[in-house]
Amino acid sequence: MALGAKSEARTKKSKAIKKHRRRLRRADGVLVLVATRKGAWLYRGDSSRKSWRADGPHFLGHIVNHVVLDPRDGRTLLAAAKTGHLGPTVFRSTDFGKTWKEAARPPAFPKAREGEKGRVVDHTFWLTTGHKSEPDAWYAGTSPHGLFRSEDGGVSWDPLSGLNDNPQYRDWMGGPQDGTPDGPKLHSVIVDPRNAAHLYLGMSSGGVHESMDGGRNWVPLVDGMEVVENLDPANIQFHDPHCVQLCPSDPDRLYQQNHCGIYRIDRPAKTWVRVGRKMPRQVGDIGFPITVHPRDADTAWVFPMDGTSAWPRTSPGGVPCAYVTRDGGKSWQRLDSGLPKNQGWWTVKRQAMAADARDPVGLYFGTTSGELWMSGNEGKKWSAIAQHLPEIYAVETAELH
Repeated sequence: MALGAKSEARTKKSKAIKKHRRRLRRADGVLVLVATRKGAWLYRGDSSRKSWRADGPHFLGHIVNHVVLDPRDGRTLLAAAKTGHLGPTVFRSTDFGKTWKEAARPPAFPKAREGEKGRVVDHTFWLTTGHKSEPDAWYAGTSPHGLFRSEDGGVSWDPLSGLNDNPQYRDWMGGPQDGTPDGPKLHSVIVDPRNAAHLYLGMSSGGVHESMDGGRNWVPLVDGMEVVENLDPANIQFHDPHCVQLCPSDPDRLYQQNHCGIYRIDRPAKTWVRVGRKMPRQVGDIGFPITVHPRDADTAWVFPMDGTSAWPRTSPGGVPCAYVTRDGGKSWQRLDSGLPKNQGWWTVKRQAMAADARDPVGLYFGTTSGELWMSGNEGKKWSAIAQHLPEIYAVETAELH
């Protein structure tokens, strides 16, 4: 690149950063959406992210697996819930949770023919907004494995038969009791910001898959992924991605926290690389969540758990910590300032860690013991926003304007 072109590129980048920071200064604050075993809470932070106000509980006593604010309109909330009297459903709010209305037709498999054994949605596990060019589109992943789409803002949902009814995929999905806690799950539904028809998803168990035609056809993306010892990696049913994230600043890069390590892939490559090998051996690279930086594709955060043969599923040694890579997985640094130094026997579930879009980036995670933690400086220092909540299933963030 010529010297003039380099200078012009630096100027454009500098202007973009300044514009982003001006937008953040105008923002009213950050919203942290928390889904738990016994309801949902919304935490509103001021522009400095030092003062937080709790709004909740919503749906007290009901299992809430995911709560998401639609960034396309900045006001629509969807909550995936499992209620005692209504069963699995989705609720919708257009006034920041002051009122909620149940979906007219929640995600559900078609009714089986007489004499046949059909599938029944146990719960909706994952919610994803559609592409910005499709303002009312949403996707939902369920347990057992199912992918659904709404085209009216979450009011009604239809199954995507290209995946749900594909005999080969049905085989890879396994049975309703495949060993995954709380049942098998379809999760990590990702829409390429450049192309509404380009989708990714993860199945636990069942691998990572890609569609280029809006979900009508799917291709496995599991090369390079390892499986539990003595199992055959050629059998896609044995692949267990825990969480897959696409980098907003480079949509060709994805990170994955897997049952068997931390991975990265740079498309159009089709092989995942296990970048978690560089994690400290005494900690390992096993965990549930992974979170990526909104503007730097080389930076990602994980929260490891004890991955020994006994699978305690707690913080290693009872000393919880996050780890960050700032070079695409070539190296990892421990981030534990402010976290318990001992007797912290909890972990973080696959949906329960998120980042905001501020500068510096704010990080948030919820624990299985009901604590909500945050860092306003990209993990250098942690503090608790809330304690004594029910077990936290999911954490999401949104900007308030």
